[in-house]
Amino acid sequence: MPSLLKLFRKDPVKAQAAALYRAMLEQAREPSLYGDEGAPDTVDGRFDLIVLHASLIMRHLRGEGEEGQRLAQALFARMFDDMDAALREMGIGDLSVGKKIKAMAEAFYGRAAAYDTALKAGDTAALKDALWRNLFDSAPERESAASRLADYAMVADARLAGTPLDAFQAARLPVLQGAR
Repeated sequence: MPSLLKLFRKDPVKAQAAALYRAMLEQAREPSLYGDEGAPDTVDGRFDLIVLHASLIMRHLRGEGEEGQRLAQALFARMFDDMDAALREMGIGDLSVGKKIKAMAEAFYGRAAAYDTALKAGDTAALKDALWRNLFDSAPERESAASRLADYAMVADARLAGTPLDAFQAARLPVLQGAR
């Protein structure tokens, strides 16, 4: 009987992940992160800033034991459920959505690994290079924007490092925009 009741009970981790995802999107959509001094305000630019913020948050959740890891996984699932829905809203056909989601997930993992390596090393130049390559295709005129985003990410990462698990669970992120 208890297993039947579990079917109808809401998973608190999914609810926490949904709220955390909304808070993360709010941070990633901050207008000051876009434009001439930031990321391009395009579908790809927005994807990259969502990936940057998600990777920053998940990086810290992974260090919070089993509970943090479960929340990180639920956040990842929520993010890709949202991306699936967005692709469908944009008119992408059912047969293509799976391929696009797979490509987006691969892009996420590649970017997150590059960002994590640079952040662990405290290497702002390596982070700038990764952002420059991913967001701007290494366009020389956008190097300063990549540098500013790398500085932002380093400060945001430091702020997130001081955030306890219960704050992530309650979707209380530190204000990251002032990091810029």
